[in-house]
Amino acid sequence: MGAAENPPAPPRQESAPVRGAAPTPATEAVEKVVVVDQAPPPQAASRLQAQRPLAPLQVTTQAPPPPMTVASGAVEPPPQLAAYQPVMQPPQQGPLPSLNSSKYTNGITLCLFLLHLAAAAAAMGFFVFKTVQEISQHPRSHDAQRERSLLRDWLLPVEGAVALSIVLAFAWQKAVRAWPRAMVRVILWSSFGVTLAVGALLMCFSMLATVGLGVAMVVFSIGTGLYACWVTRRVGFTARVFERAVQPVDKFHGLNGPAYLMVAAGFAWISVWCVAVIGAVNFRFPGLTILGLVVSLAWTAEVMRNVANLTVSRVIALYYLRGMQSSVQFSFHRALSHNLGSACLGSLFVPTIEALRILARGLNLLEGEDEFMFSCAHCCLHVMNAIFSFGNSWAFVHIAAYGRGFVQASRSTWSQFEALPGMAALVDSDITSSVCFLTGVTSGALCVALAGSWAFATHRHYTATVSLLAFYVGYLMTRIGMALPQACVGCYYVCYAENPTSRLFDGNIPNQLSKMQESRGPSVPTPRFPHRQHVGA
Repeated sequence: MGAAENPPAPPRQESAPVRGAAPTPATEAVEKVVVVDQAPPPQAASRLQAQRPLAPLQVTTQAPPPPMTVASGAVEPPPQLAAYQPVMQPPQQGPLPSLNSSKYTNGITLCLFLLHLAAAAAAMGFFVFKTVQEISQHPRSHDAQRERSLLRDWLLPVEGAVALSIVLAFAWQKAVRAWPRAMVRVILWSSFGVTLAVGALLMCFSMLATVGLGVAMVVFSIGTGLYACWVTRRVGFTARVFERAVQPVDKFHGLNGPAYLMVAAGFAWISVWCVAVIGAVNFRFPGLTILGLVVSLAWTAEVMRNVANLTVSRVIALYYLRGMQSSVQFSFHRALSHNLGSACLGSLFVPTIEALRILARGLNLLEGEDEFMFSCAHCCLHVMNAIFSFGNSWAFVHIAAYGRGFVQASRSTWSQFEALPGMAALVDSDITSSVCFLTGVTSGALCVALAGSWAFATHRHYTATVSLLAFYVGYLMTRIGMALPQACVGCYYVCYAENPTSRLFDGNIPNQLSKMQESRGPSVPTPRFPHRQHVGA
């Protein structure tokens, strides 16, 4: 049968051997493959095989064959075939980073936090002791009557707000895991509606302090509504990311345990803290003392949240990167020991970074043609760019997985984002942190509605103070509870940038990157990546 009777081989498949053709040996140089109608004499074929007994040459139409060593008898591909590269390269083989680093990261910050915690505990114990002593030993004194009034009319509403914030924290988390697509829009618009309603309620109390707080909340709600309109085009992608990122949680039993423990510890700490604030009212320099206690509580609560964040990040990151079923208890132990210093340092840096992002985006929208606003916007942008290189919220994934310090982990995660085309712009436009922030704001506003109404009904003089503290503790407790979904989203982005070819990822991020490159998707600019770079979200 002749060669003309055989159909051509389909693309990307190896061509079948032609019947009647002799097997042609491969040589070090590229030889022509000639197809003839008749097989050569058996003597010629035997002579060729005896001279160079190598593997038969495989002829392909497009893609080159898998690489083989020259020692095994393979021939190096021609130059035009060697230039062929697939679109997505598999991860390079090499020594994998260790997952069991035993060093304590950011030890200086850890020592500072432990000293601060000891000082705060001592101060709180002292103020609680003075409060109890004053009430028991001098019950008719002015200070004792004032502290008794605070305990009766001030402490109970605040504690009720803390209990409500715990319920709201886990209700938000459960809702995000159950209905991730719908909850992104619900959170954005519920924060607008709830803060607006609570602001109107405070103004209805018709006291100077409550009216001021109400006006502030109404202004904030207007800003939240404008933000919800601004990020409308990002909501769809963020909802899909939430839906995919929280799916591995069900594979690990007890992954919510660290968040439960941190919320319980936060409740106990805040309960003692509230009594300590009552004692600090009658202490020397009450304003500075209470301000110090407020800052201490903020740092402590943020560390609690990041401990839960690190625990979840290690479990989910090892699942994505190595396919491992990591122990939640072991990950929690590492977060409380080896990685606690990084959690303390990140708890100081990340809120500052988020505040700078909000300021930079606001100035970017307002700069217009004004020279002063233009210079301020670009100055803030340069500062934010420098900070992002050495500190960002994505660092917690590498801290948990590889035991790196906060600065080193920040640089490694951001360099991975920049190495993948379009990835840095995509994560910069991410609104996950904003969504989690607004859950805390919404919970804080609901706590204000409860505690403020309670205080207004029992003792109007404390309404403004109780409302402020209720919002503060409600926000902090909710953010601790929302650490789990935020950590899952962080692992989803960072682990994809590290290993894009993993089968554990879907086409969500690749499709969005493709839309950004082709300018077909929604384009939402950010200060770091202006509109001309077609940043999709």
